[in-house]
Amino acid sequence: MRFVSTRGTAPAVDIDSALASGLAPDGGLYVPETIPAAPAIDPSEGLARTAATLLAPYFEGSRIAEALPAICDDAFDFPAPLQALAADTFVLELFHGPTAAFKDFGARFLARALEALRRPDDPEVTILVATSGDTGAAVAAAFHRRPGFRVVILYPDGRVSPRQAHGLGCWGDNVRALRVAGTFDDCQRLVKQALGDTALRNEIALGSANSISLGRLLPQAAYYAQAALQFQRDHGERLNFVIPTGNLGNATACWLARRMGLPIGDIVLACNANDVLPRYFDGADYRPAETRATLANAMDVGAPSNFERLRHAHADDAALRQAMRAASVDDAQILATIERTDRELGYVPCPHTATAIDTLHHLRGAGDTRPWAVVATAHAAKFETVVEPRIGRLIAPPPALADCLARPAHADPLPADYDALRAVLRP
Repeated sequence: MRFVSTRGTAPAVDIDSALASGLAPDGGLYVPETIPAAPAIDPSEGLARTAATLLAPYFEGSRIAEALPAICDDAFDFPAPLQALAADTFVLELFHGPTAAFKDFGARFLARALEALRRPDDPEVTILVATSGDTGAAVAAAFHRRPGFRVVILYPDGRVSPRQAHGLGCWGDNVRALRVAGTFDDCQRLVKQALGDTALRNEIALGSANSISLGRLLPQAAYYAQAALQFQRDHGERLNFVIPTGNLGNATACWLARRMGLPIGDIVLACNANDVLPRYFDGADYRPAETRATLANAMDVGAPSNFERLRHAHADDAALRQAMRAASVDDAQILATIERTDRELGYVPCPHTATAIDTLHHLRGAGDTRPWAVVATAHAAKFETVVEPRIGRLIAPPPALADCLARPAHADPLPADYDALRAVLRP
């Protein structure tokens, strides 16, 4: 299979080249030239086998095609359970990995795939990642002490939770965290500048682990396929999804699974007060905006990268607006939803998951009785300063997160300036 740039001026490449480079030479994002139909999948064989089967068409001709099942066994070795929350309401829990966030799936797959692609004489690769809170920790955990790789994480100083910040800076060894004096969009801009800097790439090997990377995006389709197939087998109908959304990678993966033919119904994007996507899906022009800081900080994105992939895949704006919807949830609604969900359902969501629960609450109020799953993207314990005051008790961190918090952490300051980042990256 060949992969092309969303901007149309870079040559088509194979999956191995797309994974290694991250961003296309023309600044676009790689997408499959054609989207294949999903092969036959038996969900009873487990998530790792679902992932390997679903991804196999994309890796035809790859040097790691034969290793794909083993890579998936390693990357998908923790569950993504679909739990009943109320009548016809479910929660797809994606936070059972080593950093208690959904990003663990894609980050671990990418790390293992890039490691399998390495040749003995390849230079060290610098994995450059911008994070609004969770991506960086997942990438750090996935690449930590992995020979042949170093990781440089950029995050917006003061705009992630204290535990998220600790999880970004607690690794050491081949992982370096940089706290940027700016927003996530500044961090993302700096990463894209570096990836597009030909002179820099002649000096060092650069790769990306943001959702602009196909190695992050493609594997995320697997847990949607698994949940949808299990639900159809057990209930005989399609499952609809409400997905907390920032940079649009997780939602794009769900759309991709549906486009491949998996039994997925409607897709609704739950955004925080950064409402670029809700305004667009309501009919306004797409206009990136200055990022606003919210309680659901991992979704504080004013220029979601994967919008470019979705727009490329649809004939026009009308077709894209038919593919999904979006809603905006402010901080007051997030807090009220955390409290109400704990009190009424005995379930404690993180602030991001709360945006999806609130969005579904309004769908139910409008008379939608179909089966829906809200996507739980992170463990509530990562946001204890927001959640614990609302529910009136402490939340114990899961063991892997507790282990991270027990280690010392450090991050270096960096201005939101490309020359400063370039100086850090150069040998």
